[in-house]
Amino acid sequence: MAAARRRHKRLLLSFGGTLAAGCALAAAVCAALPRWLDGSVLCRTGAELVNATGSELDKFVGRIAYGLFRGERVKTCGLGGRTSRFSIFSELLDAIPAGLHVTIIFFCGSLIVFSSVSSGFFFFNAFGRPYETLHGPLGLYLWTSICCGCGFLVVVLFASEVKVERLSERIANFEEVAFAFQTHDERYDVCFWILVLVFFLQAFNVAVIRLAGMNLPVLRGKDSDLSGGAADLMY
Repeated sequence: MAAARRRHKRLLLSFGGTLAAGCALAAAVCAALPRWLDGSVLCRTGAELVNATGSELDKFVGRIAYGLFRGERVKTCGLGGRTSRFSIFSELLDAIPAGLHVTIIFFCGSLIVFSSVSSGFFFFNAFGRPYETLHGPLGLYLWTSICCGCGFLVVVLFASEVKVERLSERIANFEEVAFAFQTHDERYDVCFWILVLVFFLQAFNVAVIRLAGMNLPVLRGKDSDLSGGAADLMY
């Protein structure tokens, strides 16, 4: 019976470690790809000049797509599109909310790091002899909770940057003098939704830890029985 419980625990923790490693890899790939948002921008100046309505507006609608570091825009003002690629940090740093954008990248990097750390702790608890405190259940709950928090902040802050700070319009109007652009349509792209999935997978890993039989550790008072010292040291 005890052997079956150990196998069950190792299986669950190995599964959790694999999920955490997959989350770290997915977050790293998504951070590098320019597929966080895909949308369209309307050349308002051109459309107002010819009083375009209905299907005529299609001649004045261009495309914009970007991620955390780079992107592409197609500006259309009635005479064909102008395609250009851009780097956010080398070209657009003055046009975007730089502090917020750097914060998103910071938490995305933290998500990658702590997901990797969490994966290592899952496998260490599955096959090693971890100490209690940060190497045992407390460590698993701690690192996985940090991953959940980082994933949540990345998703919420990026959505805020897009919707509240009007990031697409800022990028589309950068260094434009003759024309004014406004957002026509915005859709979060595959990388954003993968980060949403990463958040839910990390939250699911908390349930995996519990299913493996690890209760949430409770800090003990200073007046705890000192005779339990040996049990405190080994997990």
